Formats: sequence, C-alpha cells, structure tokens
Amino acid sequence: MTNSPDYRTQARLKLYILPDVTAVATAAARHFRARASSAIAVSGRFSVVLSGGATPKAVYAEIVKDRDLDWTKVHVFWGDERCVPATHSDSNYRLAMDHLLSQVPVPEANIHRIKTELGAKQAAAAYAVELQTFFKLEPGALPRFNLILLGMGGDGHTASLFPGAAALHDIAHLVVSSTAPKLSEERITLTYPVLNAAAWVVVHVCGQGKSAAVKAVLDSAPQFEQLPMQGVRPMQGELVWLIDQDAAAALD
Repeated sequence: MTNSPDYRTQARLKLYILPDVTAVATAAARHFRARASSAIAVSGRFSVVLSGGATPKAVYAEIVKDRDLDWTKVHVFWGDERCVPATHSDSNYRLAMDHLLSQVPVPEANIHRIKTELGAKQAAAAYAVELQTFFKLEPGALPRFNLILLGMGGDGHTASLFPGAAALHDIAHLVVSSTAPKLSEERITLTYPVLNAAAWVVVHVCGQGKSAAVKAVLDSAPQFEQLPMQGVRPMQGELVWLIDQDAAAALD
C-alpha cells in the first residue's frame, strides 16, 4: 500500500443544506447521473460504491427515474456489508437490489456483491481481490472509484468504520473485517485509503438525530478515532455533503 496520507488534513468540502430528505435524495441522484454520464463518456464505464442505512432508499427511488442512463456500463460496489446472508433484511446488498438494481437493466456481471457467505475475513479478502481485478491494480495501488456514496451514523461512523475500531488505522488493506466496539457483529468495510482515492465522495445525512454528529464532524478539531467521518478526505477528489435542515440544526 502507498504511504499513509494525513486523513485529518481538511479536504475541499462543499456543504449543501437542503429542505428535507426528498431534496437530499434528489441532489444525490443528480450527482449519480452526472458522474455516471461523465465517466461513461470518458472511459466507457462508471464505477460506483453504494451505502447502507435509511436514506439510500429515497436516493434509489430518484435514481431509477432516469431512463436514459446506460446501465450496461454501470458497475456497482458496496462500501460495507453486515455479515448476513444476501437475502437478509439487514443486508445492504438486498436494500440496493430491492429498491434500485431490480428496477434497472444492469447486467448481473456488473453487480459486485460482497460474498458474506464466506465469513467476514474471507469475504474481505475476496472483495479486495475483486477490486484488484476490476481496476487492474498493480501491487500497492489504490482503486479510483468514480463515485462513492456514504451515509453517517449518529456516532459519526461511516461505512463500517466505527469509533475506536482497529480498521480506522488499517492502511495495508483495501477491505477489512471490522467489529464495532459496542456491537458484537462482524462487518466488512472498505478502508480509508480506498474511500480517499475516489474521484467523488457524496455524503448524505438526514434527520435531527444526526445533528449533533454533523456539528461535531464539521466543526470540531480533527479526531477521526472518535469521529470516523472526519477521516473521509479525498486526496485528489471532490467531497460533497448533502444534509437536510434537521441534520443541520446544530450548525452555527
């Protein structure tokens, strides 16, 4: 892996405060379409990382309205996954399948699922190989996704990078298994180096329950060990925050 960047360095950040979750979803879908169109025009394909959580349902509902996108050139990945079967109600893969991928003509070969049936550690290793193969990576190189969509938890976590987790400091792997310190379940997650190598990262956060975390992440001194979202700082990419007024309630 390449030398570790300082994840606490402030990235170029664009913050948009929107009226509600529908407006956030519409804006996120607009970014999806713009990045997809641009990437397909330039390189003939679009690589995107999807997130879990509640907000993506609304985002997916907006994305499927676009009937002009060439889905045969769209390749879908995930930022993290719970170690549950693909059919489980907690699966991020199932969320995307139910609300997006089953409603658009994306080829099955373009859907790059995390194979949780292998177990967390083996699934992480297999997904790293998937990234290396898809991006044709040389040893030590990082994949450059066209777009990564991220949410944020009320504790400031993103993907499955939780406060206090060992995965926060892992710069040797593309994908790792991660256990939230306050949870007993294992998850699989992309690491900071992968997130920060993306061309675009779009963060969507909604709800008053996230307002304290939004303020802490955006306004406090760098402390990514306690607020993992602060570690998302694309090195040569764009970082966009889309939040609704409830999530922005604590901001000055």
